[in-house]
Amino acid sequence: MSFNTFGRVFRFTTWGESHGPAIGAVVDGCPPGLALSEADIQPFLDKRKPGTSKFTTQRREADEVRILSGVFEGRTTGTPISLLIENTDQRSKDYSDVARAYRPGHADYAYDAKYGFRDYRGGGRSSARETASRVAAGAVARAVIPDVDIFAWVSAIGGDAIDYADFDAAQIDQNPFFCPDPAAAVRWEAMVDAARKDGSSLGAVVECVASGAPAGWGAPLYAKLDSELAAAMMSINAVKGVEIGDGFGAAALRGEENADAMRPGENGPTFMANHAGGIAGGISTGQPIRLRVAFKPTSSILIPVDTVTREGEASQIITKGRHDPCVGIRGVPVVEAMMALVLADQYLLHRAQCGE
Repeated sequence: MSFNTFGRVFRFTTWGESHGPAIGAVVDGCPPGLALSEADIQPFLDKRKPGTSKFTTQRREADEVRILSGVFEGRTTGTPISLLIENTDQRSKDYSDVARAYRPGHADYAYDAKYGFRDYRGGGRSSARETASRVAAGAVARAVIPDVDIFAWVSAIGGDAIDYADFDAAQIDQNPFFCPDPAAAVRWEAMVDAARKDGSSLGAVVECVASGAPAGWGAPLYAKLDSELAAAMMSINAVKGVEIGDGFGAAALRGEENADAMRPGENGPTFMANHAGGIAGGISTGQPIRLRVAFKPTSSILIPVDTVTREGEASQIITKGRHDPCVGIRGVPVVEAMMALVLADQYLLHRAQCGE
């Protein structure tokens, strides 16, 4: 299988399968001399790890990271950083039916059609378990761009959106939904719990903002900052849509409404709006970089769905095992990680061409 690596200068390669002995990442291109330890990475993995509430999969993984290379005496050496996360709570027997029939909404049939062979245990390489490796790599990326503040939240579940008039960033880490609106979090508790008890699932929208990136990161045409971000977000399991800035909403505006008007400021232009999401012509403007990511409902459900077997016979399947009733909830730290990975890469690309 090709294309397990993402990035240009700051690159990471993930490896491993959902039910293998371990997963991990190799980060290459990290500048030397940066302070880095497992303690810098672990908090981000703890946000993503399963089993933290009844609203996520009950698979119990500690997701403890080990740095195997690339760090000496607490500093990066400039050589590849190898990160290891052991799998300790696999239940491969839950997937015996998946070996015989395809799960609609999963990559089962597509993998079989491409490779003629697949690891059916939890989806193997296509499992969202792989995103733990991204989160670990993203923590390394944050060390490269320490002046950039990145945070994400869930803005909607099952079509029910937060009220931005009640947005409170301090609430994001105070509930199991990474929700900045306390009233919405209460509603979502009932919604997600009902879907879980029904054996079904719900979709979600995750929003992410990066503040502190200066103007100038990115490039016209084939290395646009927004195209790199879109590719990064679309590579996340279960993501089916990405919007930069106003996204599709911009199509409903007139030109004068969509323009991010500017006025003179002490340190350059002051922007009167940010419809473009902090990116113009593929290059950062110095404004906050904003995007929204749509996660589909988890495809692993306990409700029977029509399918076919590997032999092409009609069948039905339910997906046993432990699965997220709303995979978008644990997508929050993954979106943050991919934002950090793209911005670290773009910073190093900018430095290589233009200097500091």
